Amino acid sequence: MQTIKAKILLVEDDINFGNVLKNYLELNSYDVTLTRDGVAGLETFGTKSFDLCILDVMMPKLDGFSVATQIREVDKKVPIIFLTAKGMKEDMLKGYKAGADDYLTKPFDTDVLLHKINVILRRSMGITEMEDQTNFKIGLYQFDYKYRKIFDGEETISISPKEADLLRLLCTHKNDLLPRQKALKLIWGDDNYFNGRSMDVFVTRLRKYLKKDPSIEIVTLHGKGVRLLIAE
Repeated sequence: MQTIKAKILLVEDDINFGNVLKNYLELNSYDVTLTRDGVAGLETFGTKSFDLCILDVMMPKLDGFSVATQIREVDKKVPIIFLTAKGMKEDMLKGYKAGADDYLTKPFDTDVLLHKINVILRRSMGITEMEDQTNFKIGLYQFDYKYRKIFDGEETISISPKEADLLRLLCTHKNDLLPRQKALKLIWGDDNYFNGRSMDVFVTRLRKYLKKDPSIEIVTLHGKGVRLLIAE
């Protein structure tokens, strides 16, 4: 989805390398916060919500393994990638024991890092291959995600990017629950109260777009999520 900007915490004490990597990831549509040492990284992690952490191992004040261990004490799920100049088996095992999802030895190809980030985020956010689909049949409607069009055989409705993102997520969860937190994180980038209210507005709009077909129902389960129900 083009509207997603996953939030990455990058903890790297090499100023030049850190800035280059931050800029590279931002050019690839990630929202990156860079800190210079382990203590600052932990403090920043405690003030914001991140989708992934990239930690250098050898850092002043607090090394990457210690940072990861403390992150895991408060968040068991956030993905962690280690960057290190050490390629020894013992260090890699120590990294995985500290809670790493992956491990890259410097110097590394930034395209390889980007691929690893994409794979890990897709897995952690529960994105399936089905969500690469762009055309859907919804009852009597045809929905074209790429061009953001809903067609009922007579009329074509153009919808906004966020409406299209939400409808595609609902389609990929057809007759199943789309968790509220997942939708908010993927489309709005944060599951705060105000984004939740915005999502409610978009759900109401989608109901109006699909109202011609009585076999279609979008049901909101308070505090849990939304279901796109299609009687077949």
